[in-house]
Amino acid sequence: MKSYLFSILVLGSILNSLVLFCNGGLTSNFVRKVEKSIDMPFDSDVFRVPPGYNAPQQVHITQGDVEGKAVIVSWVTQEAPGSNTVLYWKEHSSTKHKAHGKTNTYKFYNYTSGYIHHCTIRNLESDSKYYYVVGVGQTERKFWFLTPPKVGPDVPYTFGLIGDLGQTFDSNITLTHYEKSSNKGQAVLFVGDLSYADNYPNHDNNRWDSWGRFAERSTAYQPWIWTTGNHELDFAPEIGENKPFKPFTHRYRTPHRASGSTEPFWYSIKRGPAYIIVLSSYSAYGKYTPQYTWLEEEFPKVNRTETPWLIVLNHSPWYNSYDYHYMEGESMRVMYEPWFVKNKVDIVFSGHVHAYERSERISNIAYNVVNGICSPAKDQSAPVYITIGDGGNIEGLATKMTEPQPKYSAFREASFGHAILSIKNRTHAHYGWHRNQDGYAVEADTMWFYNRFWHPINDSPSFAS
Repeated sequence: MKSYLFSILVLGSILNSLVLFCNGGLTSNFVRKVEKSIDMPFDSDVFRVPPGYNAPQQVHITQGDVEGKAVIVSWVTQEAPGSNTVLYWKEHSSTKHKAHGKTNTYKFYNYTSGYIHHCTIRNLESDSKYYYVVGVGQTERKFWFLTPPKVGPDVPYTFGLIGDLGQTFDSNITLTHYEKSSNKGQAVLFVGDLSYADNYPNHDNNRWDSWGRFAERSTAYQPWIWTTGNHELDFAPEIGENKPFKPFTHRYRTPHRASGSTEPFWYSIKRGPAYIIVLSSYSAYGKYTPQYTWLEEEFPKVNRTETPWLIVLNHSPWYNSYDYHYMEGESMRVMYEPWFVKNKVDIVFSGHVHAYERSERISNIAYNVVNGICSPAKDQSAPVYITIGDGGNIEGLATKMTEPQPKYSAFREASFGHAILSIKNRTHAHYGWHRNQDGYAVEADTMWFYNRFWHPINDSPSFAS
């Protein structure tokens, strides 16, 4: 009798699992209390201007070349241009070096920026700690960063993943959780939408300044790899601002020229075992455009024996089962998805939708207008698509989902949070998404990724279960 009852329980468990996955994957049963996301006031501690005359503020760094041997240091001074010099040295070295940058300013409607400095320091040694000083000769501020290990297939490396951050109280929780993570990334892959200044009248660019001061506690110490989102466009012809991306391009730099790109919105870098391609959802991407031509020439450059992990960043997701921004990435998907499958991209990270979702490995590349084959299908040569636009911005959470859950959707949850991708070697990487919950960062979705080039077996958690 006990054996019979046990068999019934096991059968019931199996049937329950089938019900969960008959339409799609798993929709989390965690329900976050939906509250309005509110921007922190200008007098918040996290926006505090550093003390001292003309003190450098909004300090941030990003990778300055393809290989990771250069760093672009950026900062703002308000009262005067001040020094363009960066003083830097390797830990335990008595030899100090100087690099000299350039300064720019810009106007946006009735706003005039401070003096924005950009300086590239080059020929850095791999896997080393460097200190650097900005504000040389006036109010000096000192920071440090770690260079990545030499590019290679089996060097471990960990990335943080953040998107659509903004500057709300929730944004502050997200960044704090990331900073306090026991497995914090060595660099951040940021999938777009920084300040949300365009949510204010006349795109109040003071909110670009406050965001720079808010994020400095991370951006000054580890490189953030920038992707542009729709909130970086700042296209406002109604107030005479007709140049897209104007504040972003003055404030933030990318190493686009090093990878042969003509614009800072699409480019590539190598970092440790990863080859990272950054695309622009809001620049022309049709055939014959500069972005299309660049990407077509970029994929053949990827050497999976050197950088086995091929990761793509863009802003607007191609596979999204929320009602928000549904199918906005469809035309870009149609253009580029066959290349992603052909070249065995491992993971695509996107933002835009203010929630979290992870897909199965799927593709939708069979359709040719006349054959009618237009449904996503499981494809072990295809990437996993992860939407992580859940940083906490002023527009709040996306909570309305399409029902039933599509088959391509493996896991979804309407919560704020961040993620960590820890690459172990050429075959395995561990991924975890951490929701903001009750003051703690709870790992709510995990997956072991198997590399598509070196270990292309089914790595779906639903398959494993």
